[in-house]
Amino acid sequence: MLPADWTPHRRDDGELLGWIHPSADDWTAIDLLGRVASEPVDWLEAEAALEQVGLAWLADVWMLEGEAPEPLRVRFVEVTPPEQARTGRVVVKVDDFGDMQRPPTERFTLPWPAPARLRPARQGDPDGRTVSR
Repeated sequence: MLPADWTPHRRDDGELLGWIHPSADDWTAIDLLGRVASEPVDWLEAEAALEQVGLAWLADVWMLEGEAPEPLRVRFVEVTPPEQARTGRVVVKVDDFGDMQRPPTERFTLPWPAPARLRPARQGDPDGRTVSR
């Protein structure tokens, strides 16, 4: 369950972007993955941090380490923060490059907040299209 002092922050259309919680005399922004999105700042800066992060990253390729010899390219299937008695989770699938003809790719259910081994793709990560020997 989320701490009682976490205040949801939503876009103008009502979509949840994350939470803002007190941090001493300031406020800290937390994104949908449960990760810190700002250092302690004033309330408006915490809101701006969540607005800047937005939701577009949900469509990006991410990397999951520790499941194979090299990091796996993955895409988000589900991000469910904890709510009442329900445990939160993050579900990703191995990137299928949008190919609807191939069999479903492997899925991984991770805890919420998302572990550090789930990270944005970086330059030099396996791209899934290059065959190496």
